[in-house]
Amino acid sequence: MEERKPALLVLEDGTVFYGKATGKIGTTTGEIAFNTGMTGYQEVFTDPSYYGQILVMTTSHIGNYGVNPIEVESETVKIAGLVTKKFANNFSRASGVSDLQDYLVANDKVGITDIDTRSLVRHIRHKGAMNAIISSEILDEKVLQKQVKEVPSMDGLELSSKVATKVAYEVGDPASSLRVALLDFGVKKNIVRCLADRGCLVKVFPMDASIAEMKTFNPDGYLLSNGPGDPSAMPNEIALVKELVEIGTPIFGICLGHQILGLSQGLKTEKMFNGHRGINHPVMNLITGKGEITSQNHGFVIEKASVQSNPRIKVTHEHLNDQTIAGIMLTDKPVFSVQYHPEASAGPHDSRYLFDQFISNMKLAKQDASK
Repeated sequence: MEERKPALLVLEDGTVFYGKATGKIGTTTGEIAFNTGMTGYQEVFTDPSYYGQILVMTTSHIGNYGVNPIEVESETVKIAGLVTKKFANNFSRASGVSDLQDYLVANDKVGITDIDTRSLVRHIRHKGAMNAIISSEILDEKVLQKQVKEVPSMDGLELSSKVATKVAYEVGDPASSLRVALLDFGVKKNIVRCLADRGCLVKVFPMDASIAEMKTFNPDGYLLSNGPGDPSAMPNEIALVKELVEIGTPIFGICLGHQILGLSQGLKTEKMFNGHRGINHPVMNLITGKGEITSQNHGFVIEKASVQSNPRIKVTHEHLNDQTIAGIMLTDKPVFSVQYHPEASAGPHDSRYLFDQFISNMKLAKQDASK
């Protein structure tokens, strides 16, 4: 392989890292974030919730098992850029079909390797989330420092419309007795798959779908999907979910869907100093007393104080590293949500029971309606 070209990573606070180019030769910007997962890099790169983020992988070797077209969470790579310590030129897995370098080039993604990612992550942990720029075509630090200052803050940025479907589609058994209307804010494929595998017919609706449109599907439940960006910048979707809650049909919210559900009930969200991203985050189920190791990807969270003043909301899950809210439920309706990814992919399957809980809620609601 030909020698990699030089590249620069410049942070918003002026910090500069020198490395080698990976992926496409070019320039990219976004909010820098880090993922602590040891495996599943292809699923991570294609997760729509990462849209607009330059991602640092804390695992030393990335690309060592190649890529496979079935291991994706959306049709394209969604990260804005990639930062690695060691980028594998070759892969050694029988099911790998191509290398990561070609995959990034095909998706027009710019990256940088040979970076001291441990030092970089320690810096981000200390300084907090900030914007960054990677370039393998502009090597003038002053030019890049000027450009990174012009990148919009993730705080107040609506991004779901960049990744959500524009046309409704169905997945699952058309003859199923359980029908789920999924409101797409940037859904991962495995969320849809987890519902279909449990016998549901899922209709994925665009984020601007009306309640009337969704009701024509005659759903037994609504799922509010994950997605990127600041939930508080989505007033139309918050108003829509508020109406959905009042209907009384079972609802399950995941990540951004969880945050939007909270906002629809008068709660507040806040940007985290550092988000939760990885497949090794400990969560306590406060209802059962059981711990879960979870897959997470979020930079915003429901504000604790706003929950404490709302008697209609019960906290069901708590993140054990920082005691942030990881799940809520409504006390008067079959509505609940979590601030993590029960579908995993990549990640542990500890939280898959939440899909079964949602299905139980739908079946119970159907039984009550038939009485």
